[in-house]
Amino acid sequence: MQALYLIMALLLLISFFFDREKTWQSIQRGKNKMMKILPGYLKLLVLLSLVLLFSEDFIVEYLGGQNIILGSVLGLIVGSITMMPGFIAYPLAGILLTRGVSYMVIAAFIISLQMVGVVTYPVEKEYMGVKATIYRNLAGLAIAAVLTLLIGLYYGEVII
Repeated sequence: MQALYLIMALLLLISFFFDREKTWQSIQRGKNKMMKILPGYLKLLVLLSLVLLFSEDFIVEYLGGQNIILGSVLGLIVGSITMMPGFIAYPLAGILLTRGVSYMVIAAFIISLQMVGVVTYPVEKEYMGVKATIYRNLAGLAIAAVLTLLIGLYYGEVII
């Protein structure tokens, strides 16, 4: 990461050397865009901190029940409103598996976690618009549900 900062600083100096006025205008434009994004980003951080109240034990308790269909639906819902990066989500899937949660429920949770963004809605609507954000989230939820069902069929947890 430090290398990227160094490269960015070097390129900024080169740009400043060639055309000070355009470089300064670009810096001002970037600052203005950042100030426009900041309120939505701060809302996202507040929502994310509230969502992180969900702990591993909470997830295991509510998703690890005997009813796979109910667990999958809960997994889709909890995954849709939770936000965490993949490098945390995938080890969590392994922990859930060792705790006895079914593949189908884990798939519902992890896929919706990665594809649906209820928490990121305020920022997404600023860039894509309300309609596109809702369509993207609904499509992600539908795809997550279909993939959950396919994984349940593959592992023999659901028979149609």
